[in-house]
Amino acid sequence: MQYYPPVGEAPGKREQVAEMFDAIAPRYDLLNRVLSLGTDRRWRVAAVRALGVRPSERILDVATGTGDLAFEVLRRCPAMVVGVDISEEMLSVARAKAVRKGASEHVSFVRADAEDMPFEDGVFDAALVAFGVRNFQELRRGLGEIRRVLRPGARVVVLEFSQPQSRLFGMIYGLYSRLVLPYVGRMLSQVHGAYSYLPDSIRAFPHGAAFLAQMRAAGFEDLHAKPITFGVASIYSGRAPMGRE
Repeated sequence: MQYYPPVGEAPGKREQVAEMFDAIAPRYDLLNRVLSLGTDRRWRVAAVRALGVRPSERILDVATGTGDLAFEVLRRCPAMVVGVDISEEMLSVARAKAVRKGASEHVSFVRADAEDMPFEDGVFDAALVAFGVRNFQELRRGLGEIRRVLRPGARVVVLEFSQPQSRLFGMIYGLYSRLVLPYVGRMLSQVHGAYSYLPDSIRAFPHGAAFLAQMRAAGFEDLHAKPITFGVASIYSGRAPMGRE
């Protein structure tokens, strides 16, 4: 069993996040299904629907993980998808999936830091991030980097955990995230600390209007937030500005 201390302790968050996801990569999909009770699939469908993918568009999937969001894009529309992630082990799983699905001609996976991506300015028509911005070392810089690689007017959708607004449901969810989720995550992944990090990071992350303010500060416009599943997660949408500074 491997142990990872809460993100924020030495080493740096970027390196620690990469090591943590490398460790849980082999069982990551199973963990998602079990810990979300299958809801993660519906969340991804909702995020792709909110983006409104069009044929032949070039889509960026930031923090792609094992590629499920990228494959959902391709299931709905014949686009070209580039998935970026800092964890090589997660990308290995994603590439194997692409081969099994016969999707290798339409999707590619690149190991890169979301805050310093190896792409020219304005090369993507749209971008998606699912449960990834919470792991950025510098949130504003990561959002700004996404904006940089989008063409003027391009769409962006961020799917991220948030805090339930209902007091009763918030209490139930809080107990689940603090007690059940870390225990089950540890048992299934055999990585101590990985799923204790999850509720801690959710509580520390800005959500709702606070996250929209971060997107606005990074230069995005036409911003909207939509809580889903009683506010456990939210879909944030916006656009890159039409003009460049």
